Amino acid sequence: MLLSLKDKLNRLLLTCVLALTAILICPQTRAAEVEITSARIETSDEGYKLSASFAFELSHGLVDAISKEIPISFTTEVELTRPRWYWFDEKTIRAVQTVRIGYNPWTRQYTASINNGLQQSFPTLEEAMALVLRPRRWVVADKGTLTNGAVYNVAVKLKLDLSYLPKTFLITSINNSDWRFSSDWKRFTFKAEDK
Repeated sequence: MLLSLKDKLNRLLLTCVLALTAILICPQTRAAEVEITSARIETSDEGYKLSASFAFELSHGLVDAISKEIPISFTTEVELTRPRWYWFDEKTIRAVQTVRIGYNPWTRQYTASINNGLQQSFPTLEEAMALVLRPRRWVVADKGTLTNGAVYNVAVKLKLDLSYLPKTFLITSINNSDWRFSSDWKRFTFKAEDK
């Protein structure tokens, strides 16, 4: 039996109303909030270092994944650009640092490595996460890379880096709000001066 045009429109309208109601009633899942509490560039003998601190809480899902031997990677990105009046801003520096946190059940300790380098062990997850929350003064530009006296726009961001997850786990994590974890870009200016 064929439905009349009026019946089809009524069914379509009912479907739209039910979908809208489901969207409004169901709790919204949001990505974890990451706040950049401080960020600045410091001049040193080695070059220009980022001093930053972040504030966030790991979700139960992320803590559970780490305890089940799935290493989690946090990536901090820094971009320095020099504004120019005659053309687009000059992209001078882009630096990335990834801290990978895992758990070793044999030693019952948490491990952390920076950019797949030397691995350090920590007795608690909080101590390992300190490398993410307060990165040690990280050299983002070598001495002489920036023009002395020039003002640079600096942008800093922290995110959970899913590209380091095992491929089988990546599919499940994409649809889970626990795994959507990123800060907004924090922007400030910096005047390069030789020390």
